[in-house]
Amino acid sequence: MSEVAKPRPEYRNINVFTDVRTYRMPAAALVSILHRVSGALMFMLLPFIIWLFDKSVSSEISFGQFTSAFSAGLWIFPGWFVKLVVLALIWAYLHHFIAGVRHLWMDATHAVTKEFGRSSAIVTLVLSIGLTVVLGAKLFGLY
Repeated sequence: MSEVAKPRPEYRNINVFTDVRTYRMPAAALVSILHRVSGALMFMLLPFIIWLFDKSVSSEISFGQFTSAFSAGLWIFPGWFVKLVVLALIWAYLHHFIAGVRHLWMDATHAVTKEFGRSSAIVTLVLSIGLTVVLGAKLFGLY
């Protein structure tokens, strides 16, 4: 009896111009990429973060300038844009923190299975987005 050999899987590189639109990344890859993006976002906005901190703790007058930036705006940027930037910072911090805790947990417990990586990545995404929505609702005055 002759057995028919299964065709071997074909592994190939992903072409940026043709394959990216159809490639479905696993949740762990998405969390890893977003972890880098959130770190870069926090680094690039560090001068803005330092300015916000300085204005919020220096004096009562500077705290008034801090709070008016969210309603009246800042320089050429309207108040809603400042709130969007702060919302992006909130997401970046929460995602970076939660993904960092995920990585530390995986390193400490040696839990490096495909299923744990998938489930912990989904928990990371849900927690970071959920907390961002809650804090964003507070930032935009919904409660």
